[in-house]
This record gives sequence, C-alpha cells and structure tokens, in this order.
Amino acid sequence: MTAIGILGSDGRMGRAIAAVASDLGASVAGGIDAGGDALALARMCDVLVDFTAPSALEANLAAACEAGTPIVVGTTGLTAQHHALIDNAAARVALLQTSTTSLGITLLARLVADAAEKLGPDWDIEIVEAHHRHKVDAPSGTALLLGEAAAEGRGAPLNDLKVVDRAGLIGARAEGTIGFASIRGGSIAGDHQVIFAGPGERLELTHRAESREIFARGAVRAALWLAGQPAGRYAMAEVLGL
Repeated sequence: MTAIGILGSDGRMGRAIAAVASDLGASVAGGIDAGGDALALARMCDVLVDFTAPSALEANLAAACEAGTPIVVGTTGLTAQHHALIDNAAARVALLQTSTTSLGITLLARLVADAAEKLGPDWDIEIVEAHHRHKVDAPSGTALLLGEAAAEGRGAPLNDLKVVDRAGLIGARAEGTIGFASIRGGSIAGDHQVIFAGPGERLELTHRAESREIFARGAVRAALWLAGQPAGRYAMAEVLGL
C-alpha cells in the first residue's frame, strides 16, 4: 500500500486527504504543519502531498529532493519564482504540480482548449468562478488553469489575452480576450463556468464542486499515480491519460 506524507496535515485539504486515503488504497504515513520536519516525513513515506502555502514550498521541495521522494504540489498562489523551483526539483524527483486536483476540472480544461481552438476568436470567452469567503486568491488557480487552456486553444499566452478587471474600461471588448470574474461568499466549495459567447448562440461549460472531498480524492489518485513515475514534471491530465 502506497504511504502518503501530508504537508499541511491540519489544514482543510490535509484533513480531507487523511479521511479518504484508505478508501482509495493508500495509507497515511504521517503529516506535519508549520515548524514540522519535512525531511523526516519525506523519508518515511512513498510520496508527499503538499497543500501548505507558497512560503513553505522551497523547504518542502528541498526535503523531497534530499529524500528522493515524489511530491504532489497542490499549493496555489505560486509565482514565476516558485515555478522555477519546481522545474529544478523535477529534475531530481517525480513532481506533479496542479492548481486543482479535481478530475472533473482536469477533463473540463481539455474541453475548453478544444472549444477555444475550434470556435475561433469571434467567440468571446468569459470565466466566472465562485468560492467561499475564506479563499485568499482571485482569480482562483483553477480559473487561471482554465484560462491557460483557452489561451492554448487560441495559440497565445494567457498574459496577452486575460482581462481580470474591467472597472473604468470604456469601449467594446477587444477581440480574442479572455475575461475573468470572481465571486466570494459563504461556504461555496468551488464553481467554475467557462462561457463561449458567439454571434446568436452561447456555449457554457460548467463544473460545480459539491464538497472538498472531490479534491482530496483527486489528490490521492494523483499521489498513487506519481509514486511509480521517474523524475520529471507532471500534470493532472497525465493521471487521466489525456
């Protein structure tokens, strides 16, 4: 049975992963939070799962590399510097980094990329996401992931197309842009809608998370898959064989 070490074990995701691991054929070797010994944990498990904070990522990656332990990074709010650290670590261990561990969102991203490519730039794209009041980043990492998929379909970098704030803007929208809107309130687990608005018709692709358990199950499935992979950087799409 694959043994998982949880970085951020007292957080919402850490507790959810511990609750579903055995149902999916994994065991929990242990877990730590701020101030814990990441290296000791890495040495006692087959794969690490990291849902901590960007500030902890460098130390967690260093522990995974020193122990030679694969690591799933589900922490959001990462910068270009964090991604550079991830690239360096992936040269030494198997590493899967993702903005969401939802299997449904993973498939949705593929559908969004295909739709953006086939429909063309005269179909406007809007991404609307809603989360609970405690969500700290906006747009969500998942919304940005879907935006990346749409931009990929259009053959351009997301940074060249995204519009995250229309306050004060005057005039018609620029063709080919990808708009984002964020809603925060209550206990919403996570809703994402990608709207393709064309002349006289509209296509809406939607995913609704009904509980945090779906992300925990996806994280465990990713960990089980990653445990058998060689060093390299992976994504959730590969877990589904996409």
